[in-house]
Amino acid sequence: MSLPSLQLFTSAELPAEEVFAHALRGEPTYLIGPSSGPPTSDLLPVADWTRAADVEDRALLRLCRGSTLDIGCGPGRLTEQLGLLGHVTLGIDLVYEAVQQTVRRGAPALRRDVFGPVPGEGRWDTTLLADGNIGIGGDPTVLLGRVRRLLAPGGRIVVEVGPPGVRSVRFRARLGCDCGTSDPFSWAIVGVDDIATLASRVGLVVAHRTRLGERWAVVLEEP
Repeated sequence: MSLPSLQLFTSAELPAEEVFAHALRGEPTYLIGPSSGPPTSDLLPVADWTRAADVEDRALLRLCRGSTLDIGCGPGRLTEQLGLLGHVTLGIDLVYEAVQQTVRRGAPALRRDVFGPVPGEGRWDTTLLADGNIGIGGDPTVLLGRVRRLLAPGGRIVVEVGPPGVRSVRFRARLGCDCGTSDPFSWAIVGVDDIATLASRVGLVVAHRTRLGERWAVVLEEP
C-alpha cells in the first residue's frame, strides 16, 4: 500500500501512545514500516476494535477459560464481552485513552505495561493476545515467556495469529496521522505456521488451533 500524505506524517514526532490515542478518537492512522527497505503503510482497523464483539470475537473468546487477562485491550470490546460471558477479567493497555474507553464500556481496565507489574501475576487462568498483540515488544518469544509467568499452573495463552502462508517478521514501525508521526517502536507479525516453534522456546505447545472466519487463533499450554 502506498503511503498517503507522507509529508503530513513527518510534521512532528510524537510518542506512539499519543498517536494511537488520536486513532482511537477517530483520526485515520497508519502503521508505517518496516524501517529498512521500501516503506509500506496499513490503515489501522480502528472501527473493528471500537465496535461491539462479533461472531468471530465470541468464537475466539470461547477458547478462554476462567479468569482472563486481556493484554493490549485497546478500546475494550473483548474485555467487555469476556465479562458478559461470566469471566473474571481485566484489560491492560499502555494507552490511557484505550483504558478510558474500556472503562466507559463498563469493563475493568488499568494502564499497565505487560513487562512491568501486573495485578494477579501467576494467578490468571487465561491470558489473551488478540488483534495482533503477539507483536507487542517486537520479540514474540520474549513476550510469550513473560505472559507465561502471568498464568496460574495449568493456565493457557490464547493467541490470535496470521493465517497460513503469512511470513513471521520482526520490524521497527511508526504510527502516522495528520497530527504527526510517532517515534519508532518494535513490532512483530506471527503466522500460524510459526507459532509452535516460537512457543516451544518457552516450554509451551500448541494445544488447539482454529480458524475463525478469516482469522486464526491457537491455544498454548504447558506440555
